[in-house]
Amino acid sequence: MLTLLKKIFTWWNQDTFGTRLKTIFFGKLVGDDELGNKYYESKSGKRWVIYANTIDASKIPVEWYSWMHFTPNKIEKNHTLEKYDWQKPHQANLTGTKDAYYPNKNNDAIKKKYSSWKE
Repeated sequence: MLTLLKKIFTWWNQDTFGTRLKTIFFGKLVGDDELGNKYYESKSGKRWVIYANTIDASKIPVEWYSWMHFTPNKIEKNHTLEKYDWQKPHQANLTGTKDAYYPNKNNDAIKKKYSSWKE
């Protein structure tokens, strides 16, 4: 019961009840990615994604980004991308979290690079 109420009233966690109904009645599953996100398309051509965990647009991998934005490319039909050994796995946007990237974090370069004349 709590899960149903959470689905109805909390849109920031995952899909809402309305989105779930739209997906059931009008959506055709196109595919999913390695993060567990599921991609749908309607007969009229509208496209949407149901995220596996929390909603974050930066969790859409490169191979699905072009499909979501109607950008034609060679991988649009099969949604597979050749991975090279130098490529890192997809990572969500970490800005605003404790894992955010700060250049020269432990260095004094972040401090002012000038000194005030009043010192």
